[in-house]
Amino acid sequence: MPSAFIYLAILLVTIVVWFMFFKRPVYEAILISFIILLTVTGTWGNIGGYIEKGLTTSLLYSMTAFVAMSVLLTKTKVVDSCIAIILSILGRIPGGAGYVSIIASAFMGALSGSGPGNVMATGAITIPAMKKSGFPAELAANVESNASYMGNMIPPSSNIVAALGAFTALYPNTEMTTGQFWVVLWGISIWFIAQRILTLLAFCKYYKVKPMAKEELPTLKESLKVGWQGLLLPVIILLPFILDFLFKDTLFTDRLGADGAKALSNSLLLFIPGIATLFSCLIVKDKKTVTPHKIAMMFAKAVKTIAPSIAVCIIGYMIGAMFNDLDVSGEMQVFIEGVNFSKFGLVLFICTLTCFLGMVIPGSSLVVIFGPVFITTLASVGVDPILAAAMLPCICGVMCGITPPLGLGMYAGMSLAESDFSKTFKNNMFWVAGQFVMQVVVLMGWLPILGL
Repeated sequence: MPSAFIYLAILLVTIVVWFMFFKRPVYEAILISFIILLTVTGTWGNIGGYIEKGLTTSLLYSMTAFVAMSVLLTKTKVVDSCIAIILSILGRIPGGAGYVSIIASAFMGALSGSGPGNVMATGAITIPAMKKSGFPAELAANVESNASYMGNMIPPSSNIVAALGAFTALYPNTEMTTGQFWVVLWGISIWFIAQRILTLLAFCKYYKVKPMAKEELPTLKESLKVGWQGLLLPVIILLPFILDFLFKDTLFTDRLGADGAKALSNSLLLFIPGIATLFSCLIVKDKKTVTPHKIAMMFAKAVKTIAPSIAVCIIGYMIGAMFNDLDVSGEMQVFIEGVNFSKFGLVLFICTLTCFLGMVIPGSSLVVIFGPVFITTLASVGVDPILAAAMLPCICGVMCGITPPLGLGMYAGMSLAESDFSKTFKNNMFWVAGQFVMQVVVLMGWLPILGL
């Protein structure tokens, strides 16, 4: 057996035992697995370099910026006005509350980067609305949780930054811009949103779900009057990346040179969260909630949420640096070539592997630790490496959130919907199956993807 698989087995077993059996935080499990791997591989002499790599990765700071932005957007409820506008438009069709859940939760999930947190934030509005219009409790819980976790694969989620880091580590001289990478991610996300909508349509017909009652719907005129400024938020966040993609050669490179255009593209990840945060503070209705003291207290209370996820990423980058020294991805590629997987066989294998790994390891950790390995092996059988990298947040981040026992989104949805575990679990398997099939279809290149 290649030593790479032994290292991966040590990592997985340690996390399972520490997280699942001892009920300890994931960041502790990742740190202990790193220490064990240092001992087993005899690489304690390189620990300084691994720590430096973990702390100096620029994308780590971009990730922190987006997480900080999500805290403010969630706490100030700026996005609630956008949800009200969507509800006023779609609530009038059969199952409309469910479609609102899919669209609003996917968008909010991208901003918050927290599946369970998004379920609790938007689900507090959408789940009661779904139940009132005839959704069974278990279906309402799963619509919301599966929609919320799409946020892990839709820019500007912090999971995206980790995937971009995995790609640029393998292809440091790539001509791909950050803007192009984001456009590819949106192109992929469109298909998964469509898959969620079609699945919901089938369930609505099966359960004969009705539209929401007119008296419970906000009017479009009133919603726009109150929340039109909130609609500018996605424009502020997304437009710079679209411009970076469309005018890289015709505008930025001509004026700034190749190096300048690349630096500008990379810097978007740092200053866009700040601009979006400032805009949110300007449009929030109650200015008393965004005073310097209130903002400081907001982040102070959120430290317990932010710190563990950042710690996991730092340690994940350290493990990734160790795996790079040990040539784990190279060994796995040699093994896979020896097995002689077909393209379809390897895509099926990796989608299955990430499904099971996601049951015990958080998606962000999977992307950071295993991302380069997955990109390299998929590229070896003909999958576009950009597509492989862009699918990492999907096959890792989304799948881990909807697949028990780590499927925290499902449990959050259950608590709001007050649904039965057995019924919710069975219904969730339809959503998981749909997610899995779509992953295979996209990775095989059977669908056109915007930006590729």
